[in-house]
Amino acid sequence: MKIVFMGTPDIAGEVLKCLIDSRHEIQAVVTQPDKPNQRGNGISFSPVKQIALNAGIQILQPEKASSEEFVSILKEINPDVIVVVAFGQILRKNILDLPKYGCINVHGSLLPKYRGASPIQWAVINGDKETGVTIMHMDAGIDTGDMILQEKIELTEDETAGSLFDRIAAMSGPVLLKALDEIEAGTAERIPQDNEKASYVGMLKKSMGKLNFNHASKELESLIRGLIPWPGAYTFVNGKMLKLWKVCITGDEEKIEAEPGQIRIADNAFFIGTADRPLQILEMQLEGKKRMAASDFIRGTAIVDRAFTE
Repeated sequence: MKIVFMGTPDIAGEVLKCLIDSRHEIQAVVTQPDKPNQRGNGISFSPVKQIALNAGIQILQPEKASSEEFVSILKEINPDVIVVVAFGQILRKNILDLPKYGCINVHGSLLPKYRGASPIQWAVINGDKETGVTIMHMDAGIDTGDMILQEKIELTEDETAGSLFDRIAAMSGPVLLKALDEIEAGTAERIPQDNEKASYVGMLKKSMGKLNFNHASKELESLIRGLIPWPGAYTFVNGKMLKLWKVCITGDEEKIEAEPGQIRIADNAFFIGTADRPLQILEMQLEGKKRMAASDFIRGTAIVDRAFTE
C-alpha cells in the first residue's frame, strides 16, 4: 500500500523503520517542526525526521496539520492509508476522511484503557500485570476509534517506563504490518471500544515526581519506576534535590524502623520510611552529582541517620 506516515518521537521512529523494510511504499513522512536544541546553539530534528532523511523519504513538517495548505498536499499525494504513531497534533475530519482506508493509529496500551498521551508510563505507575499495543481506526475523538487488533505483553517486576517503551516500540511495527495486511485484504475487524471501561491519561508533569512518603511503599516503588527516565522521582534532603533511580521494598526480615520520609542508614544501606514499610534506595543522584549506588553515596555524602526528607 501507499502510505503517509505521521509521527515524531523514538517509538514512532521504530515503527517507521519497520515500514521502510516492508513491502509498502512510504510516500511521505510527516513530523513536528524542528526545535532549537537544549543548548540553544542549533536545531534538533525529531527521531522520525532523522530516519526519513537517511532513507531519502519526502518530509513534511506542518505547523498545523489541519491547515488547508497541508491538506491539499496530502490530497495530491493521495495515500491509501495514513499511519499515525505519537505524531503530536490532533487530526481533523479533513485528514481522517482523506485516504482510501482512513487513518490508522498505533497506540501503546490495551484500549480502551489508557487513552491519551502517556499510556506506557501509567501501566507501570499503576502496577499493571500486562499491557500491549492496539491498532485502531482513528475518528474525531482521542483514541476512541474502532480497534482492529491487539497484542499483549507482560510487565516484569522491575519494569520501568523506559524499558517498557523499548519493548512496546519493538512489537508495534510487526503488529501494524499484520493489521495493514488485514486492511488490504478486507478482513480487518472493527471492534467498538467499551467507553465505560475507558480511562484517559494526559501528559506527565515534572511535579508528579515529588514523592510523598505518607503513601504506601508499593505505590511509591511503582511510581518511581513509571517516571524513569522522565520526569524522574525525587525528594529533597538538606535543601538539595535527591533523585531516586532504583529502589526496592524491604521485607519482613529487615527490621528497619522509620517514620514516613525519615532516612535510615544501616549496614551501608540507605532507607526511607513510608506509610507501611521502608524503601531501600539502591541508586540515587544528588543535585549536581552523578548517578551512583547507595553505598557510594553514603561514603561520599554527609547524611545524618534519622534525618527527614523535605
